[in-house]
Formats: sequence, C-alpha cells, structure tokens
Amino acid sequence: MTELNNTTTPNVSETENSTPQPKKFQTLRGFQDLLPEFQDYYTMIKKAARHRGRQSGFKRITTPIMEETGVFSRSLGESSDVVRKEMFTMTSRSGKLMTLKPEATAGIMRAYIEHGMHTLPQPVQLYSIEPQFRYDRPQKGRFRQFHQVDFEVLGIKDPSVDAQMIHMAYKILEDLHIADRVDIQINSLGSAENRAEYIEALRDFFFDKKQHLSEDSQARLETNPLRILDSKDEDDQILVSMAPKLKDFLSEESKQYYETVKEYLRELEVPFYENEGLVRGLDYYCDTVFEIWDKSQGAQNAIGGGGRYDGLAELLGGQHTPAVGFAMGVERIVQHMKDAKITVPAKDKVHFFVAQLGEEGKKKALKITTNLRDLGYHAIGGMGKSSMKAQLKMADKSGARWAIILGEVEVRENKAILRDMHLGKQEILSLDNIEQAVIEKLNDSPDTYALGE
Repeated sequence: MTELNNTTTPNVSETENSTPQPKKFQTLRGFQDLLPEFQDYYTMIKKAARHRGRQSGFKRITTPIMEETGVFSRSLGESSDVVRKEMFTMTSRSGKLMTLKPEATAGIMRAYIEHGMHTLPQPVQLYSIEPQFRYDRPQKGRFRQFHQVDFEVLGIKDPSVDAQMIHMAYKILEDLHIADRVDIQINSLGSAENRAEYIEALRDFFFDKKQHLSEDSQARLETNPLRILDSKDEDDQILVSMAPKLKDFLSEESKQYYETVKEYLRELEVPFYENEGLVRGLDYYCDTVFEIWDKSQGAQNAIGGGGRYDGLAELLGGQHTPAVGFAMGVERIVQHMKDAKITVPAKDKVHFFVAQLGEEGKKKALKITTNLRDLGYHAIGGMGKSSMKAQLKMADKSGARWAIILGEVEVRENKAILRDMHLGKQEILSLDNIEQAVIEKLNDSPDTYALGE
C-alpha cells in the first residue's frame, strides 16, 4: 500500500487558478523596436542620404547581415575593441565562425573583391543603409542593434575625393537641419610606414609609464599603442598630452596630401577642426580620418566618422585598392533631430474616415474607401461591427479631416453625410460621384507615385 503524504490535494478550481501564465516577452537588452514615430525620422534620413548619393553617382548595395568572422577580424584588427569585445560571433554546424556585421565597410570591400568590381570603371561608388550589431554597453544613443548610413568610394586616391566625402556627410546633416549641432574633427594618420614608426615611438614612451595607464591601455600597449590615444580615461589623457605627436612622423607626401584635403574643404566651405589626437578605432585607416562630434558632448556622443583605408582590400585577399568612406549612426541623428525639435514631414495623415452601418453600408463604404485610395487620398474606415458612435470616435483619433457617414437610412436614400471633423459641421451628399465631391471639399493634393520615380 502506498503511503500518502500529509499534503492536501488541491481541488479542481484551485488547480485551474494556479495554472502558470504564459511568459510576457520583451526586447533583449540593447535592442529596440523601431516604432512609427522613429520610422518618420528614419525615412527622412534615408531620403536625404539617397538624394545626396544619387546626385553624386552612388549606387546602393546591401551585404549580408552575417559574414565569415575573418572578414572583420582581419580588417578591423585583432587588437581592436570591436573584435576583442563587441562582436556577436557564433559557430555554424560545420564549425565555421560567423559574425553579425559590426560595421559596413569590410563587407562592402569583400563584395567589391568577390564580384570583380575592380574591372568596372573606377572609382566604384556605393552606399548602404543597414543595421549593424555590436555587443556594447547600452546607453543613450547606443544600442546593440543600430543602423548606419554608409558611403564608400573604392578604386581611387585623390585628396579631392576625401574632401568630397566629408562634404557629403556635412550636407546630409545640413539637409536634416542639425549641421549646426556638430563639429567635424579631422586628422592625418599618414601611410602605413608612418604609423609603424609612430607606434614604436609610442611604445617606447609609455613603456616605463605602464603602471600609470588604465587596464585597457596597458593591454593596448602590448597590441597597438595607437589606441591609447583614443582612451577616454582622464589619467591616460594626461600622459597622452605629453606623448610624441603623429604629425612629427608623417612623410612629406602624407603632409602634402593632408594639406591639400584641407584646401579643398575650405573651398567647399566645410567648417572643420584639426585634432592631432584623432586616430579612429579601426586598424584599416590611413591618411585622412575624420569624426563628427556632438558639440555639447564631443567624442562621447559622436554621430559618425570615416577616412581613407587604402590597404583594406589586400587584407581581404584582393589587389591594392585605394578607398575612402564614412558612416553615420541613424539613432544618434534621430536624437539630435528630436532635441532640435525638427518637424518631420509625414505623408501618413488621414484624409477621410468612412463610417458605416449595415451590410449594404459596408459594401458602399468599401467601394468609396478603395476609390479614394486609387485617386491618391488616404482613406480608412471602421469595417467591424462597431457602433456609429465608436466609429466616429475612431475617426477623431485618426486625425481624419473628413468623415463620410453611411447609415442605413442614408444608404437606402443613396446619400451620405460628410462631416468636417475640425469644425463639427456636416452636410448631405449624393452617393453618385461622391469621391469627386469630397475631394473638392478637401482641397489637398493627392499622394501618388509611379514605379520608376
């Protein structure tokens, strides 16, 4: 005989009441839903980027969201913070390491090599508007999935091209009415040979001061001392201010190249500041580098940046390909636009709300609604079984300028009520050609488009 324990057996109702509720899921930390309000800003940013790109002959490219890890570890540098700390990397079933792309340039260069774009007329000008992924500490304006506008010119080295890229970034921000909120910082890293000499000088300088460096900078001293210059640690910056200067190691050719870039920027009337400590965080840069800083927070809240990267193609198995590019973060641009109270043009306003009762009313309402849409106007309606009062409340919340009301009586008499939702006035119209009648009342241009525009 089985021994019974002293636990009281719950009755059926208690069992039902204790049924666990399904888990309520939320976005992962560092990720966000791009809600309609954000999309309005995002659409404006994309339009500005596309417009500037088309004017200058750029073509859009989309690379895979995931690449073989080597695409990034080779190009960004094994010692870079992105590779060491911030990449989302996983192993495929076949054992291959794959990474969600943390930036756009390496993937675009991989595509340039893979698809033989070096055989096309040079330079090849490409842009992308894509999500990127970095495992970084989430904070204001910084997410683990973020979006970037990216422009790249591949296959040419000319200081005028560097200046034009900085100019394009500036003009996009000007189009978005936030250029006055940022500063453009520029510098020259010189050639790979110049950098190698400078890195050795930095290693010698910091060698007997290692104990005074932050933990991160101590590690950088072993891997790439150049990154110490980019440290945000206050004690590190005191030492950096006394360290050798990169400009003293530039070749005459690199100095002249940099001076010419600045001359072109002045000609293009792009405001800029020279920043000798600007090095950028990725290994593939050389010669011109620049960043776009928040005027109020500086590099702590940079909108974007870029520069020249003439050796990247060779790191990825291609032939020598001079190139220059930049990227800007969409989320941070949106925050600036909001802070500046920029009004975003939206085409989502509702012109007409069609309310109805009864089966015949629903048929008429459906036809009127689709006819108005075909004519280029935004029309929605209450197609469920809500009361007329509930539907008119929906019309008010939608922001519709006019409500077309089809009650059972009106439909029998081949009529409709047109209500001005702003003034509360209404009139009775015939259902014959009602679309043209209400459009005349609206006095607004249609929202139309043609494929290919």
